[in-house]
Amino acid sequence: MNQNELFFTLALLRTEGVGDVFAKKLLTRFGSAEEVFLAKQKDFKKIERFPSNVIQRILDKSSFEATEKELNFIEKNVIRTCFFEDNDYPEKLKHCPDAPLLLFSKGDFDLTNRRILSIVGTREITAYGASFCKKLVEELSLYNPIIISGFALGVDICAHLAAIDNGLQTIGVLAHGFDRIYPPSHKKHVESMLQNGGFLTEFWSGSIPERENFIKRNRIVAGLSDATIIIESALKGGSLITANLANDYSREVFALPGRVTDKYSQGCNNLIKTQRANILTEAEDIAYMLNWTDSKKKSMPKQQQIFVELSNEEQIIVDFLKQNGKEQLDIIAKSCEITVYKVASLLFDLELKGVVRPLPGKMFELA
Repeated sequence: MNQNELFFTLALLRTEGVGDVFAKKLLTRFGSAEEVFLAKQKDFKKIERFPSNVIQRILDKSSFEATEKELNFIEKNVIRTCFFEDNDYPEKLKHCPDAPLLLFSKGDFDLTNRRILSIVGTREITAYGASFCKKLVEELSLYNPIIISGFALGVDICAHLAAIDNGLQTIGVLAHGFDRIYPPSHKKHVESMLQNGGFLTEFWSGSIPERENFIKRNRIVAGLSDATIIIESALKGGSLITANLANDYSREVFALPGRVTDKYSQGCNNLIKTQRANILTEAEDIAYMLNWTDSKKKSMPKQQQIFVELSNEEQIIVDFLKQNGKEQLDIIAKSCEITVYKVASLLFDLELKGVVRPLPGKMFELA
């Protein structure tokens, strides 16, 4: 999109009463944003249910002054723009009926033909949620997805930083323009985000992070992705809105279950109970549901841990698994002649040391 086209597109979106849906109708009718502003009043009468006061604002070109200022801001801050009809507009988002007409971005990333996951949840993340989030992203790194979130406190920033730690690209979708960072405490993460992905927003400079903007932001988070993952949530919260949007867009939703007495597991448990989310226990749940094949896995060298101190009983279990591969807890206990209760405790200790890992069905194998 050249500067002239960008100016008129910005001016159209800036016109009070013209949202993304109306703007798309106008572009379909007139062919371009510039032609919209060149049209006469009688030309708008052919558009069904188009408010007369909005027509007058277009004819008055009341948005031009603000548009000029925004265009200067975009150029000064080297912000990229992506129009709905551009080839590099996110393909998954384009299929959402309420997708933004124009996106602003900073950073270095390409969403074309990529596996993309959104990870969201409460701002009051617990130790349980943080631990699972970090482990999940580490396991997902084999599939090399882009991790999307909202750059907020709690689950969002945990997912972003876990992605960076595991060499994955990550994108923060903002509920405001590029003239600020919210929350301010996350300014220290901006540079690492830009080096490992970047930011997206539909909001102009001067937009404040108010509640309505967060809700609008959530539709981009859900629309960009193959699936949305809810790590923790109370019975009400923004992440549940994102989950509902993802369901509306016919995307997969996953939720981490938790104890029924835990406040920040109640939202996830309810999503699972009402069949609005798949239960999530490990990365393979996502890979299976999305039909991710091994052919696109990242090639990651496995490094054997050394200098791990093991007790005599731990060594017996390790030797058994080394010889027999993965096995059920009961069989490990019987074969190693150690009680089931003791083996369960020893396996937990070995898991913490990074020597073994649990599998579905009470199976264990060497890590």
